[in-house]
This record gives sequence, C-alpha cells and structure tokens, in this order.
Amino acid sequence: MRSPTLALATLLAAAPLGAALAQTAPQSGGVNPQPQATQPAPMRDAPASFAPLVRTLLPAVVNISTTQTLVARRDRPDAPDIPQAPPGSPFEEFFREFFRGRPGTPGLPEGLPRPRRAQSLGSGFIVDASQGIVVTNNHVIDGADEINVVLHDNTSLRAELLGTDPRTDLAVLRIRSERPLTEVRWGNSDEVEVGDWVLAIGNPFGLGGSVTAGIISARGRDIRQGLYDDFIQTDAAINRGNSGGPLLDMQGRVIGINTAIYSPTGGSIGIGFAIPANLARNVVTQLVAEGRVRRGWLGVNIQQVTDEIAESLGLQNGRGALVARAQEGGPAEQAGIRSGDVILRFGEQEVREMRMLPRIVAETPVGSQVPVVVWRDGREERLTVTIGELPAEQQQAAATPGPAQRPTELAGLGLRVSGITPELRERFGLRAEQRGVVITEVLPDSPAAERDLRPGDVIVEVQQERVTTPQQLQTRLEQLRRQNRPSALLLVESQQGQRFVPLRLRGGERGSPG
Repeated sequence: MRSPTLALATLLAAAPLGAALAQTAPQSGGVNPQPQATQPAPMRDAPASFAPLVRTLLPAVVNISTTQTLVARRDRPDAPDIPQAPPGSPFEEFFREFFRGRPGTPGLPEGLPRPRRAQSLGSGFIVDASQGIVVTNNHVIDGADEINVVLHDNTSLRAELLGTDPRTDLAVLRIRSERPLTEVRWGNSDEVEVGDWVLAIGNPFGLGGSVTAGIISARGRDIRQGLYDDFIQTDAAINRGNSGGPLLDMQGRVIGINTAIYSPTGGSIGIGFAIPANLARNVVTQLVAEGRVRRGWLGVNIQQVTDEIAESLGLQNGRGALVARAQEGGPAEQAGIRSGDVILRFGEQEVREMRMLPRIVAETPVGSQVPVVVWRDGREERLTVTIGELPAEQQQAAATPGPAQRPTELAGLGLRVSGITPELRERFGLRAEQRGVVITEVLPDSPAAERDLRPGDVIVEVQQERVTTPQQLQTRLEQLRRQNRPSALLLVESQQGQRFVPLRLRGGERGSPG
C-alpha cells in the first residue's frame, strides 16, 4: 500500500524544486535574452489523511464469495476434480494441503477425503442502495453456482445474478438487506487526468476490505483483452481479489472498476488497470434493465492506418480506421461504405485511431442514424449509416471463383503468384467461393517477406481495385510504377481474415511465367 505520508512528502518537496528553477532562470533584458524556465502548473493539494473519505466509502464496498460445483475427473467420472483456487489466494494453499492424500493424485499419500465445492473471492460495490444493485467483474462470478456478498459489517447475503457482459468483463448482482445499504456515485472518467489522486478499495487475497492510494498513471490503455479496451492505469496497489472493486477520485466517485494487473510475480508492482466508469455505467444500466447488453453494430472489419497506408491513399496523416471488409448485408454496406474506405469521423467523434471505432459504435444506440465521414479516392465523402445490433456471430463475406493461371513471379517484390486452381485450393485450404490471386512462394529478405506475406494468402485487390488473375495484378503494379508511386496497397485475405498490406515497389521488368 502506498503511504499517504510518503506521497504528501513528495508533493511538498516539489515546491522548492519549482522555485529553484525559477530563481536560476536568466532575467529578461540585454541583447540576447534567454528564455525563462517553465513554471510548474499549480498542483491540487494532497489530503492530510484519506481517513474521512474512506469512512464514507467502505460501507459501499463489498466482498464477493462464490462457490462452484467441481467437474469429475476423467479417470473417475463419479468424482470431482481438484478445485482451481485463484493463484496467490489463501485458498490455493488450503486446497493444496487439503488434497494432499487425494486418491489417485501422483506423489501424494492417500487416505484423505475430497471436498466437492470450489470457492473464489473478489470485490464489488453498491451503486443503488434502494434496489441492492452491486457491480463486479464477470470473471469474479463466472461459472458460480452460488454467490454471496459480504458487507462491511460482515453480514453475508445471498446474491441474485442479474446479468453479465463478458466483452467488458462486467457483472451485476442484486442483494436484499433488512438494514439500509450505502451506495457510491458514478464519476465522469473522461474528466480524470494523469496524475490525479485515486483510491482503490477491495478484498486483496481474501483479507477483507483494504484501501490503497495512488495516482492515475495513464489513460486509454489497450492491454489486448478485447475490442473495447480503454483502461485507466493506476499505481494504487491492486492485487488478486481486488477485481471488481472501485477506483475512486477524491470526491468519492467511482471513476473505474479494478480489473487487471500487470505482474510477473502475481503481486502488485504498481501497474493496475480499471474499466472506465463511463464505459461501465452504460453496460450496468442495460444489465439491470434487460439482463443483457445491446451494442451498436457497423458490420466492418478494420485495421490500423499506418504511415505507408496513408501515403498509398493520399491521406495526410495515419489516422482513422481502414475498412478491410464491409460485411455483406451489414449496416456499413447498406450505407455505401466499402473496402478501402478510411473512416475518419463517426457521428460527432473523430476516429483518431482504429481501436476507437469499435467502442464508439458499440455505445451508439441501435437503430440510430449516424453521419460518417470516410476518405475515398483522395477526398472526404459523407454517408449516413443506420446502426444495427451486434449479432452473436459475424457474417462471412462471399466471393466468386476466378480463372486459374500458371504461377508468375512479380519482379522486385519477392512473390510468386498464381490463379486459383483446384490443386492450390486443396493445398492451401481455400474456400470454394474464394477469388483473387494466390501467393505460392515468398522469397526471403524480400519486400513481401518483410510484410509477413505467406504462401496461401490471396491478393484480392490492388489499390482498391479487384484482381482475379496474375496478369491483372502485374498490369496494376506496372501502372503504379509508371506513376512513380512508392508503394502499392494490397488487400490480402488469409485464414485470419482480410487486411491491407502496403508493399514497397522496387524497379524491375515484368516477370515471366514459371
């Protein structure tokens, strides 16, 4: 836990440092005056103690205990398996000792009985005292047969699961208490700044209500947990068991839900992540009202716009989301959005980078009409899309087969390509309706190898124009060379889906059939 005394001492030490910088700066005047040293911005005072704030918050933070029926071992279908307690929790060592002597367990003496229930612990907080609404992480209660909420006064209440959202790792519970409950308010996570003080309250390692303090270390973190990653990073100590607990500002408002840590040791090293309150609040509201979350759906596969892709498209900066595929029959296709478009603005929000778009679309009400600005053919175009509801499974785009051709080498690119033949279709596992030009060989240390192109990948488009034969592909590349274009933008389809690949053009004559 970070000591408030230590944090306060750090801030107090900052004032003389700022004053010293100002005093050592040269004074204006003379022939060549030197620039003044930058004055530090005024800092918000750290509290002398967090205790008054914590006293009001602790009753609204709860511990969550779950139990789960164990799955039988394969060698004994009538017997449950060893429970998997959260790593680092007290239950991990407890189960290890309890199962020492489990019949059939290698290296352990036999004779001791086995329990049939597994337990795990986490945290949560009350957002509606009158209705008994508790928010936590989905992974805290996932697979549980029984959920119990333990209040600050150690009162244990059976909880009802209202709904879960695995995509954002959120879950909502309801408890019924004869005594009045205490709630916390939602804050505005968009207003918090890096360097702001925060408190984390939870149930680390099953020890009970614990409080740690720190600051916001970063915002908008993508930790590759899903499409909607937009985490707040904090150095307030967060450990296993803190999951589902609140991250609070100095007004006692919830600005995040503690969810994950980065740690090679399993303990806190000062890198924790919280789901922003503004993302969580909308999800929680829907789970309470309907038990599920309805998300907006655009129906596109997208990728990041790199500097080379932007150069190929005549776009000033590498911004926006590049549409690799508009799904057939989806809202985007119906609105006229097509492969190769770069979505620059969605509604009132600028799409600065690709990963912003899924979250913006998901938060858009289903059925609403939204203006979209795309970059196409060297200029901006405005379209209007009617947002659909995100389906459980995405549709796959279909294509028609193209004529087969002999393998051809693309000079200067390190590629050998061919039309799609029955033999190549079987060799690379291509779909029956696949069309395009299939890559049969990639030379080492070539531009194609640098872009991770591989045999079996299918080139579908060049500079947003369809190609179905090696001859069409070569002709298009030669046109780009004559235009002195530094690179060609290929739409490539692999087993992982479609993506745009900027490929540097090297000089060379037309290759001959192999």
